[in-house]
Amino acid sequence: MPNDKLVTCVWFDRGQAREAATFYAGLFPDSHVGQALDTATDNPSMPAGEELTVEFTVLGRPFLGLNGGPNFTPNEAVSFMVLTDDQAETDRYWNAIVDNGGAESACGWCKDRWGFSWQITPRALMAAMADPDRAAAKRAMEAMMTMTRIDIATIERARAGA
Repeated sequence: MPNDKLVTCVWFDRGQAREAATFYAGLFPDSHVGQALDTATDNPSMPAGEELTVEFTVLGRPFLGLNGGPNFTPNEAVSFMVLTDDQAETDRYWNAIVDNGGAESACGWCKDRWGFSWQITPRALMAAMADPDRAAAKRAMEAMMTMTRIDIATIERARAGA
């Protein structure tokens, strides 16, 4: 992480950053948990020696998990969008997030057990919504609006007008 110019800092409740980083690193390729930093002195949020930050990467992108406490909670204003290549990859990520304490939402969105929103988005959905045939794109969008997890075959049928 020291060579990265932009690092996303993700605020967790106390003691959750390493657990989340380990979960993400185990789920996504090109991901790992890096160095941790402990607090050097007692402070109002935590005692000296407690883990303050954890460096990690997800899909090659750098993050810093901050064990900041309960002061802030995640919301849908910021989400992590993962583009998938097929239904199996879509299902694998979706199931891992939802089945491990997460929750389904609408239109390919879900939340992990720490409250962070993820968009598990097939590239086929993006292609359908960008179709130059705007009627086909509209049908694909309307189909997506009825879904929680995205079903590529249903999107493609809607796009084709079937």
